[in-house]
Amino acid sequence: MLRNLEIDRYTISDDSDCFVIAEIGNNHQGNLQKAMDLFKSAKECGVDAVKLQKRDNKSLLTKAAYDKPYDNENSFGATYGEHREALEFGKKEYVELKKYAEEIGLTMFATAFDMKSADFLAELDMPLYKIASGDLKNTPLLKHVAKIGKPMIISTGGGLMEDVQRAYDAIMPINKQLAILQCTASYPAEPQDLNLRVITTYREKFPDVVVGLSDHENGIAMALAAYVLGSRMVEQHFTLNHTWKGTDHAFSLEPIGMKKLVRDLRRVKLAMGDGEKRIYPSEVNPIHKMGKKLVAARDLKAGQVLTRDDIAIKSPSDGIPPYELDNVIGKTLTKDLHEDDNFAFEILK
Repeated sequence: MLRNLEIDRYTISDDSDCFVIAEIGNNHQGNLQKAMDLFKSAKECGVDAVKLQKRDNKSLLTKAAYDKPYDNENSFGATYGEHREALEFGKKEYVELKKYAEEIGLTMFATAFDMKSADFLAELDMPLYKIASGDLKNTPLLKHVAKIGKPMIISTGGGLMEDVQRAYDAIMPINKQLAILQCTASYPAEPQDLNLRVITTYREKFPDVVVGLSDHENGIAMALAAYVLGSRMVEQHFTLNHTWKGTDHAFSLEPIGMKKLVRDLRRVKLAMGDGEKRIYPSEVNPIHKMGKKLVAARDLKAGQVLTRDDIAIKSPSDGIPPYELDNVIGKTLTKDLHEDDNFAFEILK
């Protein structure tokens, strides 16, 4: 069964490039211009999509959680609810950002953290929907978003295989346009916690869906390893400045890192090749220069029966290759050779 996911103008499959998502999240700090600046920079880095996060905070949080004091250097409000509301974009901002993303050729979408947010995004005709790791077990939300009928991406941090299977079983009868991302829900995630081999497990377990990586590692190397394992989608947090106020900036990629990530992912696809061992034109001259041949170790006379001591192995490689050594020893020379002259089978009997 072929895994294939159509998103906007992209077809994601085992044979495709990696679909690269710059996770903006709330790194825009509730500022529309900063969000646009992030979009522009992400586009310049070569990413395929940008992602925001949408929450209806009052319906999402308990009253106690909403009213909980939130006093720290990353806070945008006196309570956690006020903090979250300060970072939230409404319809006006989403409409403007969607228009801007289309103008510059980016796919824009968002994580829906609750049903009201999913409906909000549906009204804006978002091309796809993300479900965060925290909602892996939220079957009602999974089914609600599946019914919208657009491609879905689910992150699987903090879950067991039974949780992933349950989510898959909830979504697929309604909507087969699914991607499942291996994820470790720690920020940043340490290398020993990434468990990239889960990508292989997912590919075997779910042969009909695209598999990818939601990468919270502080770097770019793990996404490349993930591509080799079969990941065809990667999500990386993105910021313009690590020192900006907010919890995600410290482990987000800055533009130089994101640009290198996209560049290296494109290179990895090319470098993977087709598995057939071949000689490339670019190798011919170096191998001629470095390779070896069989030559006369000293001046030799016709009629001489060749011993190992009569034969030297030297560069360049424009003669009998060294693997023929045993077929040359014991042969009789039919013409004189000077030191370093090539042996040839025509002068041996």
